[in-house]
Amino acid sequence: MLAFICWVAFLCNFNIQLSHALSGEGYALLSFKQSIAEDPEGSLMNWNSSDENPCSWNGITCKEERVISVSIPKKKLYGFFSSALGSLSDLRHVNLRNNRFYGSLPRELLEAKGLQSLVLYGNSLSGSLPFEIGKLKYLQTLDLSQNFLNGSIPASIIQCKRLRTLDLSQNNLTGALPDGFGTSFVSLEKLDLSFNKFNGSIPSDIGNLSNLQGTVDFSHNLFSGSIPASLGNLPEKVYIDLTYNNLSGAIPQNVALLNRGPTAFIGNPGLCGPPLKNPCSPDSPGASSPSSYPFFPSNSTPESSVDNGGSSGKGRALSRSSVVAIVICDIIGICLVGLLCSYCYSKFCAYSNDKDENGYGFEKAGKRKKECLCFRKDESETLSENVEQYDLVPLDTQVAFDLDELLKASAFVLGKSGIGIVYKVVLEDGLTLAVRRLGEGGSQRFKEFQTEVEAIGKLRHPNIVTLRAYYWSVDEKLLIYDYIPNGSLASALHGRPGMVSFTPLSWSIRLKIMKGTAKGLVYLHEFSPKKYVHGDLKPSNILLGQDMEPHISDFGLGRLANIAGGSPTLQSNRMPQDKQQEKLSKSAPSEVTTISSSTNLGSYYQAPEALKVVKPSQKWDVYSYGVILLEMITGRLPVVHVGPSEMDLVQWIQLCIEEKKPLSDVLDPFLVPDTDKEEEIIAVLKIAMACVHSTPERRPTMRHVSDTLDRVISSRD
Repeated sequence: MLAFICWVAFLCNFNIQLSHALSGEGYALLSFKQSIAEDPEGSLMNWNSSDENPCSWNGITCKEERVISVSIPKKKLYGFFSSALGSLSDLRHVNLRNNRFYGSLPRELLEAKGLQSLVLYGNSLSGSLPFEIGKLKYLQTLDLSQNFLNGSIPASIIQCKRLRTLDLSQNNLTGALPDGFGTSFVSLEKLDLSFNKFNGSIPSDIGNLSNLQGTVDFSHNLFSGSIPASLGNLPEKVYIDLTYNNLSGAIPQNVALLNRGPTAFIGNPGLCGPPLKNPCSPDSPGASSPSSYPFFPSNSTPESSVDNGGSSGKGRALSRSSVVAIVICDIIGICLVGLLCSYCYSKFCAYSNDKDENGYGFEKAGKRKKECLCFRKDESETLSENVEQYDLVPLDTQVAFDLDELLKASAFVLGKSGIGIVYKVVLEDGLTLAVRRLGEGGSQRFKEFQTEVEAIGKLRHPNIVTLRAYYWSVDEKLLIYDYIPNGSLASALHGRPGMVSFTPLSWSIRLKIMKGTAKGLVYLHEFSPKKYVHGDLKPSNILLGQDMEPHISDFGLGRLANIAGGSPTLQSNRMPQDKQQEKLSKSAPSEVTTISSSTNLGSYYQAPEALKVVKPSQKWDVYSYGVILLEMITGRLPVVHVGPSEMDLVQWIQLCIEEKKPLSDVLDPFLVPDTDKEEEIIAVLKIAMACVHSTPERRPTMRHVSDTLDRVISSRD
């Protein structure tokens, strides 16, 4: 009897345990959690097996105790993208944007056939898009931008007929767009394919996407052929960006493409016709198309014209009254032209040397010199048809200020360098900007400047300073950037003159800066148009944000300064020349008024071959990055004093390695509290030494450097 009672008690206890066991969906989510190596914010801390179901877990949403949503954005999760989510049969929404997931997009995930939104942008996913993506019949949002995906778009994607958002920008995708692209996605509202390597022609049925809104972005790809006329059938308010492709032929002149400025088509040398100043030849594709050119009466042949009486107009003489009328009209026309010239001269040539009433350092051009702008061929003909002279040109739809607001704002000198002066500008609404003056001159190269600055303005990455707007005039060139609050890496490592307190960077912060800088360079090298090279990377142009996230600045600045008429070498000791600028420099509170110490050390960051080769390469940036790593490890400037002599930091490190000196002799004294991270420090030191190899071909790519840094940091877990 006692044994029976014990057996019944055991069964009851077993049933209680079973009733509280975690559901199958919970175990699937725990399997997903196990693939995550790093969760710095503890976002998945309450994911555990003691719960009956996962519906109370962070980021999980349930309906009738079934998981329908997994949303954990911007939590710095680092790990392999597991296929476990595919077993959640009722899953509708996945949002894991801005984390650090790597690996390919698992095919098993696409088994969740009820999926409506898949948002994974801002990770490090690689590989190709699975063919199984066509199974997602209910998919409305697909955002895989800012990853490392490659291969072509599978043809099966056209089966996702409910798509409203398709964003595949900033990947490494190739191939042509699938047939039926335009006719399949009739519900599509957002389309962004920019910064990939798509080729082939733009689908001729693209004009069927009548629900598109905002910007349709095909820019920075390899699309070729002519612009399909149907593209003009898109809604009139849609902005179509076709820049930096291999498109050719005449630009169709209808609806959505009509009255677009030339900036929507730059980077396509083969395009012709309005709004470009490159006229089409008769044999250009689409040149004879009715949609390409309007009909003018002069297009008709003389032989086809007849007089009112029906006889041929050939040889018919003008009457005396007609000749008199023509002469009178000519005289009146000449008088009108003379009056117009007189007005133009008085209107534009009578400016005096008035001062800006705000006493600001940026003057509206044309006020300091008495010049006639009506007939200055070297200036007026270089101006864009769509950009007014003496006006602020926004490069971002979020720019909500104008030139007058900029001129009235409070300005503080941040620093002076060989390429102009940088101001911190605070607008009336509190928005803070950084404004760089490029100086005077260069009036004949506006279009070259415009093309360059608008290409730079296209760059968007968390680790690159964003160029928001620019201003061009004969007397003044300004670049308007986001303001980055925590100064430069140079100041953070070594302090600056007059600094009252100095807080050294910990090893974890230095690693963060190393990683972010590497990611910014990967973007420049692999995902920016023409695979850009920075060419002048050093700690003084790595700026630190609010959370000490690095932002690479001054990209393309040297070229812009040259176009604007200034030479960095000649301007290195140049002081402000106009009185208003001197007044601003002396009276305004200054945050950083001294020239950065790294100004005279810039050559030590340059690769050895830079002295011999004119054209810069990405390996130059790799070398500069390696020197910066050494500087962050050792805490030393790039030139080291050894007794009475000096050597560059790379040589000094190589000497220390040859002499087998201990790490403590090389390490920055401020990193002594982090000596428990010795393995990490040595691993980063090896990366740095690989970057500064004397042979460019032996240096790694920035992609390889970035991936290796990720593995170094993940290995601590």
